Amino acid sequence: MLRWLYSVVRGTRCDLSNVLLFIKLRIIDLKQSRERPMKPIIEIARQIGLDEDDLELYGKYKAKISFSAMERVQDRPAGKLILVTAMNPTPAGEGKTLTSIGLSQAMNQIGKKTIAALREPSLGPCMGLKGGATGSGGAQIVPADEINMHFTGDLHAISSAHNLLAAMVDNHIFHGNELGINPEKVVWKRAVDMNDRAMRHTVIGLQNSGVVREDGHLITVASEIMAIFCLSENIADLRERLGRMIVAYSYDGNPITAKDLRADGAMTALLKDALQPNLVQTCENTPVLVHGGPFANIAHGCSSLMATKLGLKLADYVVTEAGFGADLGAEKFVHIKCRTSGLKPNAAVLVVTAKSMKYNGGVDKGQLTVTNATALLAGFANVKKHVENMHGFGIPVVVAINRFATDTEEEIQMIQEQCREIGIKAVVSQVWAQGGEGGRALAEEVVRLVEDSETQLRFLYELHDGISDKIETIVREVYGGAKVNYSARAKAAIRALEASGLSDLPICMAKTPYSFSDQPKLLGRPAGFTLTVNDIRVSAGAGFVVVFTGNVMIMPGLPKHPLAEEIDVDAQGNILNLS
Repeated sequence: MLRWLYSVVRGTRCDLSNVLLFIKLRIIDLKQSRERPMKPIIEIARQIGLDEDDLELYGKYKAKISFSAMERVQDRPAGKLILVTAMNPTPAGEGKTLTSIGLSQAMNQIGKKTIAALREPSLGPCMGLKGGATGSGGAQIVPADEINMHFTGDLHAISSAHNLLAAMVDNHIFHGNELGINPEKVVWKRAVDMNDRAMRHTVIGLQNSGVVREDGHLITVASEIMAIFCLSENIADLRERLGRMIVAYSYDGNPITAKDLRADGAMTALLKDALQPNLVQTCENTPVLVHGGPFANIAHGCSSLMATKLGLKLADYVVTEAGFGADLGAEKFVHIKCRTSGLKPNAAVLVVTAKSMKYNGGVDKGQLTVTNATALLAGFANVKKHVENMHGFGIPVVVAINRFATDTEEEIQMIQEQCREIGIKAVVSQVWAQGGEGGRALAEEVVRLVEDSETQLRFLYELHDGISDKIETIVREVYGGAKVNYSARAKAAIRALEASGLSDLPICMAKTPYSFSDQPKLLGRPAGFTLTVNDIRVSAGAGFVVVFTGNVMIMPGLPKHPLAEEIDVDAQGNILNLS
């Protein structure tokens, strides 16, 4: 524990009282995660009108919901959809997943039948710097260790399907290359669900095993298959989308698809069981659908469409989240997931913290527990811009102040006052310490907002707009930038996409999550900046154009001291330090 703590606070200026507080909170967190009783997943299913025959059990506390059960509930009226998003993330953490879980618990406490719909964790971040993605304290999904590790095998299935396609590309070239694939124009890399920087760039085909060429790996959650998995309506849609994926180009410059290689059927076979949504529970026995997990800085950052739609048929409210800050996850939720599916959030919850505001106001991460009114007010500009963006999409919004033990009453009141001045209600959330009870005020405000307001969902661009027009609209309207510079490679990609008829697709911006701009250290609410587009690639199966900016990695690396150094197993088989 002490070595793990040292690895966390290394390099920060934490005084002894904060270190002791950190240890205390960590002990409480571990105790809560072990002591809260889980119900058998069959009982959780019954809470939402399902029975044992509707489930495929993965042990006592995890299950997949069958396709037949999903078909049976399709004619039911849909519930209300609540989107949880956040200000730009900071080293202090904002607690977006924590708030989503706690809010779903609180909604049930006030008598609203509610399900949470969340993303699956990736092993790479769990073993790296970020840690697990199952909440903490009084707002967790359980069994947390199993969900953070292998869960029901969905990410393994996606990795297998991805790498099968990669193998079939090189196998086709090896056995005569009937399609005329240009080995220098193979765009389909391998995938692994781990942060492994050494695999970013590789050379394959050595020792007479094929055509020698440059290759590489991306992390599984960055795979187009993951994006397709989360946007598919059913198995037939999944197969059709898989077949459209472009894996290479021929010597004549024509795209080669997975269907051309006759790989779509086998990939669908690998993914068919994974496509069934996973049912688990929170530590207060609220049902949770945990399914799919694309990153929001390199993909669209939302859990599966199938799970979201299923939840809406099984409950009065569904609480879901979009990755990173609202400039990435929420923007893509609207322009990609909602446009594709017809979904419409009835309200949005914007998660903020006093620490994150102070960080965006220029305070060093080692001084975030020190009261600093000037920095907090300066950092509120970041919050204000996100609120404006959500209103620009036509979505009613409430601010949730995720309160930390070190926050002062003065800071909380300042945040609430700033929100009042822009016509927004800010509600304190204490779901970490108090579970659903600590989110009752937030839940009541969400219900009031849904009942008193109506979403008039607006898209900021039309699909038929030019690619550069769509990019510049996002940069101008969502980020607050003034200009976009395109590399020669990006310009060539735009011309090629427009010539091939693939330009009428939504845009998926790949950029840093830490700033509205493409510069991670440009915090707060920057304005008038120029954003540089380095490359543009099409995800024809997922149905969007990926725009690369800054130094966005599709294969992250581990930190100098990864969390994997501290993870262990005790004599009883309990996993330790998987935070």
